[in-house]
Amino acid sequence: MNEYKPKSRRPIAGLFRKTADGVVKFCVKHDIHPDIISYSSIMASIVAALCFWKSGNYPLLLFIAPFFCYMRLWLNMLDGMVALSSGKASLHGEVINEFPDRISDILIFAGVAHSGWSIMSLGYLGAVFAVLTAYTGIFGQAVGVQREFSGVMSKPWRMVLL
Repeated sequence: MNEYKPKSRRPIAGLFRKTADGVVKFCVKHDIHPDIISYSSIMASIVAALCFWKSGNYPLLLFIAPFFCYMRLWLNMLDGMVALSSGKASLHGEVINEFPDRISDILIFAGVAHSGWSIMSLGYLGAVFAVLTAYTGIFGQAVGVQREFSGVMSKPWRMVLL
């Protein structure tokens, strides 16, 4: 089993974490790699982005988009849980875990930017701040300080705010 243990883990509410317990066991049993789960979160983000983008013409899509934002967060949680449970957590996995998250941020905020519900530049500014917030956390972790996962621009809160 891999001996690598991540130094910083995003705190996850117990109830949210429990929703994945059965799926984690399934993924470990069937050898589903956490990287596959990480990249699948991009698909949920694409659907959320499309819902936001088209919601200017079809406002009911605003009721569907949050579900896919939630799904994106759930998959982001699941990949780490599977990595740790299966012994596949690694430095490589830390990079793979972050890259789809940043793509997802950009996609979702671009969808909002083009929805007609906001000023386009504010949607893109949200994407920039989301990426910079994550970069700052990763940079801090790289230089040896504790990574902070809270604040209004942290991943869960920016999705709730959105």
